[in-house]
Parts: sequence; structure tokens; C-alpha cells
Amino acid sequence: MATVADVEPAGTEPEPGSAAGGTGTLAVQIAHRIEVDVIRRGWPVGESLGSEVDLRERFGVSRAVLREAVRLVEHHQVARMRRGPNGGLFVSAPDAGPATRAMVIYLEYVGTSVTDLLHARLLLEPIAAGLAADRITEDGIDTLRAVLDDERAHWDEPGVHSQDPLHPVLGRLSGNAVLHLFVDVLTRLTARYAHTSRRISKAETQSAREISHEAHRAVVDAVIAGDGARAQTALGAHLESVAAWIEKHRVRRGPRISGNVVEPELVEGSRAKLAEVVAARIHDDIAARGWQVGQVLGSETDLLARYGISRAVLREAVRLLEYHSVARMRRGPGGGLIVAEPESQASIDTMALFLEYQGVTADDLRIVRNAVELGTVARVTARHADGDAEVADRLTKAVSWATDGPAEDPRKADLFHSELADLAQNPVLSLFLAIITELFRRHAAGHDQPLPGDTAAEEVQHVHQRILDAILAGDAGLARHRTRRHLDALIPWWH
Repeated sequence: MATVADVEPAGTEPEPGSAAGGTGTLAVQIAHRIEVDVIRRGWPVGESLGSEVDLRERFGVSRAVLREAVRLVEHHQVARMRRGPNGGLFVSAPDAGPATRAMVIYLEYVGTSVTDLLHARLLLEPIAAGLAADRITEDGIDTLRAVLDDERAHWDEPGVHSQDPLHPVLGRLSGNAVLHLFVDVLTRLTARYAHTSRRISKAETQSAREISHEAHRAVVDAVIAGDGARAQTALGAHLESVAAWIEKHRVRRGPRISGNVVEPELVEGSRAKLAEVVAARIHDDIAARGWQVGQVLGSETDLLARYGISRAVLREAVRLLEYHSVARMRRGPGGGLIVAEPESQASIDTMALFLEYQGVTADDLRIVRNAVELGTVARVTARHADGDAEVADRLTKAVSWATDGPAEDPRKADLFHSELADLAQNPVLSLFLAIITELFRRHAAGHDQPLPGDTAAEEVQHVHQRILDAILAGDAGLARHRTRRHLDALIPWWH
């Protein structure tokens, strides 16, 4: 499998404006190589990767390129540069904050709906509840009861449905790092929809809180009793109720979610650098204005005055915004910070790295990937049955790409899966699958484990064709069965 290290060998720095993409592109490549090196070393927190001079010599790049790469590595929380005597780039322990924020940025922009969220939550959260019931401990029981007690104690505070800690707690108690992180993102996105709700009466608010609390108690009772099936059923019914409440009360102001994408306590509580705080605030301003691509937010001078920061802090914040394709700085007359169109790769990279650090197991991946892909297969089969010709056309091309695609394309075997997710028309599921695929690819690169690639291309094509045959026949059960068998066969490559 080709990695970024293969794409840009050490010692080759393209000239600015060259076809290789200039300094920014090279910095991304160097950051990727540093991150692969950390994975290969087993993520040794506190270990030095070398001084700035050492790293420049190792990768054969200028100080400007290396420092840009280090900023990205720091933003991913893979390592931090320590200045002064005995300084250098030291491996760090990441937290979920940057990964969660990156996903919310992208999903907000593409217009994730309540229906999208509900579908993803119904696929994943009941599994988390079932696993939590299987693995519950005395400490877990105490945690769940404390969540219920705290919920009742804060009934008089504003924000019904906007703060719902039980769901991420169930994700954590599932013991599955992928589920935990995905459930956390889904809960945050749902809370952001709740922030767009219209004013409701005190009596209706109280009634909603009581209903939600009783639903939570039913889920907790089932988990504590070790009754996974009952926990899954109770949680599914609760999620349907939450979605109905939000859909009934939210104010329609266009397709996008509104509200703060980054809670201040998340950024400042983790002692993030001031530049990250400023980047989050600029993003929130962009979202509040309706994300008007091409709009000028102001010149550098305007932004310095608006946010009350130094030029160095602003420029670092802008680099982070540019990495996430939130905004770009245009120099010269008529220039300024321009609203951009976000893309998904920043969130995919950040989430995949965090999950690698968490030590995700093959079984963790199998459980979540099966849930996501089996859910997409069912939806795509139904879409074809409704007469949508796009399904057959796109999937037929994707099947042939496994053998017909260029040999150097490491993602060609994944095209069938990504097309399935895209055809399901749920941006949450598409993003989740892309993260799992990227995690698989980075893990393989970091552990020198080659993926099947062209050696299994014909077999992969045959399996994909059999799944497609079932979809075109309208047989969702058979399509799901063949998909599950196919996904199970991929697990041995995870070591």
C-alpha cells in the first residue's frame, strides 16, 4: 500500500507553486510521516522525536515547511514542540476534543439533518447500550445512577434535551472506543439542533424532562440488570422520542445546524493554545452568518482588532482554519479572510489518529463497521427498489474499479464501500465509514502491515459483485449477509 512517505521521499522539497502543491502540501505530507512514525513506535508518550534541526535534516525540508508540519501534528495532538535547551518534538497523549470538533465542523457545513442523526444513532447507540449491559461493573452502576441523580437535580436549568450526558456515558461503558467517540459526536450534533428550538411553555418543558428522565431510567435499569436486549429496545424508543420532539419544536432557518460549534469549556478546559480558541470563535462567526462561501470576514487588521489578539496568534489560527477548509487568507488589495467550503479529510485524519492512540481492536472495528455498512446496504437496496437507476450505475462502476483502477490507487478497493455509503444519502454514515477506512489504512502503514491490494483484487471484485447482485434483486437480507461475510474477512489484516 502506498503511504504518504512513499509519495514524497525525504529530501525532496518542491518549489513554491509547483505541481506538488507548494509548501502547504509538503507540510501535510511531512506531518503524516511524523504521525506514521509515532504509530510505528507504539505511541510512546513523552518520547522525543528529535530536535528541530534533527527533523529538518531527516526530512530534508526548510524551517518553514517543518514548522507548518509541526503545527498540524500539534493540532492533531500527536506531538508538541518544546523550545529551549533539551527541547524537541515530544510525543503527546491526545484527547477527543480536536477529533470531535473537526467532525462537527464538516457535518454542520454539509447540512446534516435530524433524520440523518436519528438513523446513525439508531444504528449505533443501541449496540453501545447492549455492550454496556454485558460489561457493567459496580463502578459503572455508580456512574449511571449518578448521571440520573444529576439530571433530576438540574431540571430547573434551561436547555431541555441540549445536555444529555447519559448517551456518551453508555458509549464509554460499552468498552468500544469507536462507538464511544461516534456516540459523543452524535450527541453533540443533536444538542446543537435542540439549540434552534423555539420557546416553549414551562409546563411543556417540565413534561419533556420527565418523559426523558423516565426513558433514561428505563435504559439504566436494563443495563444494570445486564439485560442487553431490553436496554437496546428502551434506548431505541427514547431516540425516536427525542427526534420527534426536536422536529416538532425547532425553528427552520435553512438546512444547517446553528449554535456554537465548540463549547468554550471544551477548548479552554483542555488548556488549548489561544490560537485554537480564536480559530473556534472565527468558525462560530462563520456559522452564525450562514456559511457564505466567498464572503470576506475582514482584513488582518480588522480581525486583530475584533478578537483582541496578536498578529502571531491570528496567523496561527488562520492556518488551522485553512487546514479544515473553513476559511482562507487572501493577501494583497481587496484581500482578507475568505469563507471557504469545508472538506472532510481534516476530520477523517484527526479522528483516525485519535482512535489509533486509543488502541482500537479488530473487534471494536468489526462491530461499528458492520453496523454502519449493513445499515447503508439496507437503505441502498430500498432506494433501488424504488426505481432509482443511479444505484445500479454507480455500483457497477465501483465493482469494476477494483481491477480496472490504477495500481497505485490505494483506495480503489474501498470505492464500492464509499459509494454504498454515499448512495445511502446520510453524511454522518459516509463520514464514519471514511474514518474507519482511514484508521485501517493508517494502522497498516504504522505497523508495516500491507493491505490486500492488487493481490486480492479479483476476489474483492467477485465479492462486491455478489453483494450488488443481491441489491439489484431487492434482497436486502442476502445483501446484508454477503456484506457481513465480506467485512469479517477483512479483520485478519488488523494486527
